[in-house]
Amino acid sequence: MIYFDNSATTFPKPQCVLDEVRRCMATYCGNPGRSGHSLSLAAAKKVFECRELASELFGASDPDRIFFTPNTTYGINAVIKGILKDGDHVIISDMEHNAVWRPIHKLAAEGKITYSIFKSMTAQDKCSPLLVCANIAKHITPKTKMVVCAHASNICSARLPIKEIGAFCHRHGIFFLVDGAQSAGHIPINVTEMNIDALCVPGHKGLYGPQGSGLVVLGDNVSLDTLIEGGNGINSLSPEMPDDAPERYEAGTLSTPCIAGLWAGLRYVREQTPQSIFAHEEMLCKRALELLGNTRGITVYAPQYLGSNILWNINDQSSEAVASALNERNICVRGGYHCAPLAHKTLGTPEGGAVRLSLGAFNRQPEIDGFYQVLKNLL
Repeated sequence: MIYFDNSATTFPKPQCVLDEVRRCMATYCGNPGRSGHSLSLAAAKKVFECRELASELFGASDPDRIFFTPNTTYGINAVIKGILKDGDHVIISDMEHNAVWRPIHKLAAEGKITYSIFKSMTAQDKCSPLLVCANIAKHITPKTKMVVCAHASNICSARLPIKEIGAFCHRHGIFFLVDGAQSAGHIPINVTEMNIDALCVPGHKGLYGPQGSGLVVLGDNVSLDTLIEGGNGINSLSPEMPDDAPERYEAGTLSTPCIAGLWAGLRYVREQTPQSIFAHEEMLCKRALELLGNTRGITVYAPQYLGSNILWNINDQSSEAVASALNERNICVRGGYHCAPLAHKTLGTPEGGAVRLSLGAFNRQPEIDGFYQVLKNLL
């Protein structure tokens, strides 16, 4: 099997991740923070070690600024609904995943907020950070509370200039939320240096942890209203959630095996380095673009970007049919809209979307060449 669906979830996982999840389940999977016995303390220690690693990787000022979530979508919802109030205005990019668009749209449909969509200029050959920030500025109103954008697209390899956007938001007193679902583990991110108020990332994609793991990194002095409430082992006599992070945002039992696996995934990424992982994916992407871009009957969208994602179609064939045909030949890709209709509209894909080929650390060049040999038979 050739696996090219790493933007959905990376596969395979590093052996160290598999080993740590198994070790957790077998030897120390108590309920962290709920008891004083050895298993609970061992689980709590692993949870804290994972916070420390994430804090180091993402430039948080304190490990307590990290709280765990089941996925990126949960984290994005927690931040959006924990910050916005009635009457607020939000600006999002035209490349957003439904993880951003749907919660924002729902709040707007309920009459609680308003929102605007800025042009990322992703379909252009060249676009400066200054122009992107100018496009955001066009939408600012006295009620603008938040800017939300993906660091990297989930359908192509385009990236938004979040450092410059963060500085822009900081100057204007606007909260900056970043969806790091497709950049964490691939591209260095420092929330402090980039003026990011909240970064939401998955554990199971570029961090090579298990599904069911994710985290939010909060900037300094950021406090959210709670999305859910419940027990966390802190101040049990009080009916209120505690004020301090991270316990304020972690009601109920944490998924210790997932967090243990995420800890191992973070160690793997730190050892490999995001820079070397990205360089490997970039090399594979360049090879795939050379093959696809020089083949009659194939359209590649936003081919000017190098990274982990390539979006393409066989002309006059539906993306779902092409993905299905490749699956029958043991090649895993994804067709359709990839939960990102705004981004597909921006790139001008046809009805039915396009096929996404997404790369990871464990892919190799012979897989690219083997995929292309199979693809030629579908033309």
